[in-house]
Amino acid sequence: MGKRFAGLSRFDDDYGCTLAGVDEAGRGPWAGPVVAAAVILDRNKTALLTRLDDSKKLSEKTREELYDIVISASVSYCICGISAARIDSTDILSATMLAMSSAITGLKAMADKIIVDGNRLPPAPGFNMEAVVGGDAKSLSIAAASVLAKVHRDRIMRKFDVIYPGYGFSLHKGYGTKIHDEALGRLGICPIHRKSYKPVKKYIKE
Repeated sequence: MGKRFAGLSRFDDDYGCTLAGVDEAGRGPWAGPVVAAAVILDRNKTALLTRLDDSKKLSEKTREELYDIVISASVSYCICGISAARIDSTDILSATMLAMSSAITGLKAMADKIIVDGNRLPPAPGFNMEAVVGGDAKSLSIAAASVLAKVHRDRIMRKFDVIYPGYGFSLHKGYGTKIHDEALGRLGICPIHRKSYKPVKKYIKE
């Protein structure tokens, strides 16, 4: 068992109860949904997760490999996405909180405590929740949620690359890159762009 895995596992074990980890992916991109996942891991199957880490520290290939492993090692999980249109109608923070609360309430099993990556808690009345800053680098449960959210969103963006070719969504997943900016200059915006985001606004034709 690697030291990294042991540290993540010990963090969760210190709570001494059944946990649900919650994390999101996609707050920063100029296009596509923001996605959140909630996961309750089966403590008898965590040995399957020795390669698990904060999704940002894993290669895309490793995240994809871990996706089904995390699901097989979970008691329950739920993944929810909020569209670019909904983000534009409110704001990214509200949309992220909605994605998280939807993922929590969508779980089919009960957890004694919900631990959420970050410094804010989503509106989920009746749940015992705690915000954990840097949680995806501390908790096995939150790291599992981070992988599910990130892979799920990446798969959505690869599908959008087929529907809206030319933007490079498969490559940059909607994040603000030079390639993305140049594509916006050539093609203008498409329906999945976040029109409320400043880098996108300049390409909206009156």
